[in-house]
Amino acid sequence: MADAVSHASYLPPILTFCAGAVVAVPLFRRFGLSAVLGYLAAGIVIGPSALAVIKDPETVRGTAEIGVVLLLFLVGLELQPARLYSMRKDILGAGLTQMALSALAIGAAAWQFGVAMGGAIAIGLALALSATSIALQLLEERGDGAEPYGRRTFSILLFQDISIAPALALLPLLATTGAAHGGGSTKALTGLGLALLAIAVVVLAGRYALNPFFRLLAKSGAKEVMTAAALLVVLGAALLMEQVGLSMAMGAFLAGVLLADSHFRHELEADIEPFRGVLLGLFFMAVGMSIDLKLVAENALLLALAAPLLVLFKIAAAAAILRASCSSTSEAIRAGALLSPAGEFAFVLLPLAASLGLLDEKQGALAMAIAALSMLIGPIAAKLIDLWLAANAPPPEEIEETFDGVTPSVLVIGFGRFGQVVTQALLLQHLDVTIIDSDIERIRSAAKFGFKIYYGDGTRLDVLRAAGAGKAKVVCICIDDRQAALRIVEMAKVEFPSVRIHARAYDRVHAMDLMRLDVDYQMRETFESALGFGRVTLEALGLSYEEASFVIEHVRDRDAQRMEIQFSEGVAAGLEKVPRVTPEPIIAPKGKSKALTKETQDVIEDGGAEIAVGGVGEPAE
Repeated sequence: MADAVSHASYLPPILTFCAGAVVAVPLFRRFGLSAVLGYLAAGIVIGPSALAVIKDPETVRGTAEIGVVLLLFLVGLELQPARLYSMRKDILGAGLTQMALSALAIGAAAWQFGVAMGGAIAIGLALALSATSIALQLLEERGDGAEPYGRRTFSILLFQDISIAPALALLPLLATTGAAHGGGSTKALTGLGLALLAIAVVVLAGRYALNPFFRLLAKSGAKEVMTAAALLVVLGAALLMEQVGLSMAMGAFLAGVLLADSHFRHELEADIEPFRGVLLGLFFMAVGMSIDLKLVAENALLLALAAPLLVLFKIAAAAAILRASCSSTSEAIRAGALLSPAGEFAFVLLPLAASLGLLDEKQGALAMAIAALSMLIGPIAAKLIDLWLAANAPPPEEIEETFDGVTPSVLVIGFGRFGQVVTQALLLQHLDVTIIDSDIERIRSAAKFGFKIYYGDGTRLDVLRAAGAGKAKVVCICIDDRQAALRIVEMAKVEFPSVRIHARAYDRVHAMDLMRLDVDYQMRETFESALGFGRVTLEALGLSYEEASFVIEHVRDRDAQRMEIQFSEGVAAGLEKVPRVTPEPIIAPKGKSKALTKETQDVIEDGGAEIAVGGVGEPAE
């Protein structure tokens, strides 16, 4: 057994990374900068070029790279074929043109400065990418995701995300081809064949095996097993790609794409997200630790010129492309500003190129420094441009277009008997509906409705957030677990305050608990059906439909008044929960109840109620 000292030796580095993250990231976010910059700064400070708390960055690089693998898996999960098809013109038009033009120009500039052809291609691809996290954060802050320029920006980012996988596959091939001479070409072709075979294996397994595999595990009801299975699929595909000479991230990306239309997509996303966040932060800290500050200082003039020029060039290139595609000048410039910082994957491609020998140590370090500086300059430039355009341009026309297929109009949690009836009305109006349920048979039933259906636990905040709860118009809580429903309402009211919450109540007490949580609407699951049953019974006894409906409406109104009184009395008494409620008549009965057997009379009298005494069939006194 390992002694206490060996266990304790792992703690200082872990505590160092945690301390660096919790200090640097909030500080950078406070000034409106990306969390990525915070991680990079923390890595620089604790790395060998500054405080040297961590002297060898390579000791954590292997573990940290798993964060990139998980990020590519999540990127793949977002790329549903239907969504890609609806945005095909912007993706293949503006996205492909921006990527090709930027990579060509940046690569040519690097080649002019003496970088070899393979390294120039790597630099061009890496710096042509944009920071997805920064661009989407700024769009979210502005609330412009549905604006035309916001949609086109997202389309370009989406193409860049798609292009990452081919780029990761291209760099090892460039290194192999560059080193190949004579008989080496056979080795290169063999490597290419093995890579294509591995991709085919992953595609076939994802197409025919993954969904049945996850369905079988879901039936067990063990959520931790689903998490383990998700990691098994992602890391297994990553390892297979690495074994054939491609990148681990390539395999994870393919696995994500193949599961993008799976019913289990949101549950997988929620399971992977915590690991992704922590390990990706560790990766960027490892990148920061590897930056040589001495080398940066020696080339300060070059960096001071290169980073701003990169930002200005990317703004101009993206703006020109979008202007040519019928965007207005102001929208094109705003989109170009969002796309100007180098992307997070520059810190994946550039170290990979250096490890493959496409770039030497100095070239890789300078390229990463330019990328990091552009991430600092880009958001500042975007905000300044946005302020200038807002001050000098006329107010934009209102746009009624929506970001079709991205977020649900209604999110329904629970597709049991109650949820099925609710969604019938939504189906008739052809509304955009997403269903969340953790029951396999219900998911299969819901597939007949044409809704978006995902396997997941609706009581988990990460699942709700991943399913688009924050952008839905209404969240309908249709589950039959009263405590789970209350937990969902509590989370939703805090995390999604602008969304209407409609909840199914189990009974009267549960309804008042929901009222205490300030739901927008609640309905007892049997109340309306019982009133309908009562109306038909009145009709059977001779009342007309109008007369019976008048009586039922009176009952409904009196019940609502009574509930309001009971709820108000509970609140006024300072009770955390509503008082115990017992059934009471709407109006005073004409006479006392009558027990028809002696046993019934004893039961009622034990409860303290007054009854009229009389035998079966005998009138009361």
